[in-house]
Amino acid sequence: MASIREDITKYIKKKYKAYPEYLWKRYPEYAVFRHDDNKKWFAIIMDVEADKLGLPGAERVDIVDVKIDDLMLRDILLQQEGFLPAYHMNKGSWMTILLDGTVSLDEICNMIDASFLDTASKKKKDRFRQPKEWLVPANPKYYDIEHAFDDADEIDWKQGAGIIKGDTVFMYVGAPVSAILYKCRVTEVDIPYDYEDKNLKITALMKIKLQKRYKPDKFNFDRLKSEYGIYAVRGPRGIPNSLSAALK
Repeated sequence: MASIREDITKYIKKKYKAYPEYLWKRYPEYAVFRHDDNKKWFAIIMDVEADKLGLPGAERVDIVDVKIDDLMLRDILLQQEGFLPAYHMNKGSWMTILLDGTVSLDEICNMIDASFLDTASKKKKDRFRQPKEWLVPANPKYYDIEHAFDDADEIDWKQGAGIIKGDTVFMYVGAPVSAILYKCRVTEVDIPYDYEDKNLKITALMKIKLQKRYKPDKFNFDRLKSEYGIYAVRGPRGIPNSLSAALK
């Protein structure tokens, strides 16, 4: 269906600023979409004979190929109508989606998003990935974090590796408090900063905005260790789903 093909092209142009490339004179309708930095393909729209896809008939049908690294997800999708082993591409990591209305446009766009991330450079993955939750340590010996939010709900903090704007950080205050005290949202990252002493080196800051406070005995170290398997908080780290749910 031409409308679905056009809608997909518009979606990719708007979200990723990627434009179709027509690489083969023999196949003028084949449109490749690729990353501007690493040049990897993340979607290919084609029109092929139905029988080449293992479908009845010889009429030409529109399809899109996407890359899905999640083997389990790909196996599940291949059992659903409208999803087929990849045509023209590696069947071990790509798959074909029919553009005949069998699969909704929203679902197709979700698969394109997944393919975009699976083929993106690390820098681009960080920019487009979904927000994450982090446990970030704060040493009260060097910074009075307990009173940092007394006069403002947004403060500067050392930039954590991998943390991007929109992420959530739970501030774990070290001994003698030894507990999670704050939930904050990251509002800005990569702010240039140059500081170094014998205990600390900072090359960039991020801004974090207070969203929630916790009592010191609510998520103390003993509970984090016994219930959530967290035995140390030495640097920014992800948190288990069970702890994430409890912190909501």
